[in-house]
Amino acid sequence: MAYFENVGKINYEGVKSDNPFAFRHYNAEEIVLGKTMKEHLRFAVAYWHTMTQDGSDPFGKATNIRNWWGETPMETAKNRVEAFFEILEKLGVEYFCFHDIDIAPEGDSLEEFFQNIDEITDLIKEKMDETGIKLLWNTANMFSHPRFVNGAASSNNADVFAYSAAQVKKGLDVSKKLGGENYVFWGGREGYESLLNTDMAFEQDNIARLFKMAIAYGEKIGHKPQFLIEPKPKEPSTHQYDFDAATSMAFIQKYGLEGDFKLNLEANHATLAGHTFEHELNVARSYDALGSIDANQGDPLLGWDTDEFPTNVLDTTLAMYEILENGGIAPGGINFDSKVRRSSFEMDDLFLAHIAGMDTYARGLKAAAALKEDRFFDELKEKRYASYQEGIGAKIVAGEEDLESLTAYALENDDITLESSHLEFVKSRLNDYLF
Repeated sequence: MAYFENVGKINYEGVKSDNPFAFRHYNAEEIVLGKTMKEHLRFAVAYWHTMTQDGSDPFGKATNIRNWWGETPMETAKNRVEAFFEILEKLGVEYFCFHDIDIAPEGDSLEEFFQNIDEITDLIKEKMDETGIKLLWNTANMFSHPRFVNGAASSNNADVFAYSAAQVKKGLDVSKKLGGENYVFWGGREGYESLLNTDMAFEQDNIARLFKMAIAYGEKIGHKPQFLIEPKPKEPSTHQYDFDAATSMAFIQKYGLEGDFKLNLEANHATLAGHTFEHELNVARSYDALGSIDANQGDPLLGWDTDEFPTNVLDTTLAMYEILENGGIAPGGINFDSKVRRSSFEMDDLFLAHIAGMDTYARGLKAAAALKEDRFFDELKEKRYASYQEGIGAKIVAGEEDLESLTAYALENDDITLESSHLEFVKSRLNDYLF
């Protein structure tokens, strides 16, 4: 059965095309800096927002029109697999991501949940073998069910910790079965409502214990995906332990996880943390921990995770510049953790939204490549820090100076001349690369 009979294969038609079901900028085989666009971008579609999100919000009921509903939860789950791979094939996207409860109903027990997962992943594997589409990453949803009211690994209840460990074990078994290239831990409710009744150090110790169990189990079964932590500052917890990239790196270093864990960074989460997306990517890159990204954008006028499809070319350009500086994103990718707006409720909107996001990242890639080829940012920074390339600056960097010698230098050189950054002009020149 075809679930999208009105939509054919999405092809590249160029900027002059007025076909809404065509790429205007994303040309998968176009060579940019020695690699094809699809190699640079490694696009993935998120199962949760694409297949299970219904258009409801805190103030209104579902609006999305979908044709894959069956008479039972398992029939619906099977229909979703068929529809999902139709979307992936028609978009030409080679990767996908999912939470365990996205693909299979939980049923009435953990045992039934695992049986449902086995049945659905058998079907997913058949579709993967047929199409060559790959699993970028999977994860366990350990935040939606009421049992996780006080967290999962950070829960005060040891039975909840054990249940969470079972979900992670199953997730790694599924990752091996489907050849997953990464495995993500998103904290969800790994945080606190109030410090009045919270032992923050103990809870973070327990999170680290679960992570180390996952590393050990991956080694035991001979499957070692790239483990990723996905930072988020708040919502639903008042304060989440993986607040941002810097906080997450402090956690990774404290518990000696550097060789096993990197970061999966989301643009909307950066907004909620009070950062730009490129800031978070730069922090991760400085620690050699940029693993993968979730591509979306937030609305700065709203205080929650709106998960809009990315359409801001400046944002995607600066993000792609960080990725190029990182030497690429593989084995991670660019996952559209994005949902159509509540008013975009028709089936075809799933394609229109992904086309918009893919075209915007393609434009960002091309602009970032031009910036890199022209050494635009390199020259700005070289000029700004030129005083450290010779004289006293070079000696400071080389470790040849101390407080006494620098005091003597400063007493003789206290007439300091500064140079303007001309930042407004720089931003104006940056616009030339965008449009």
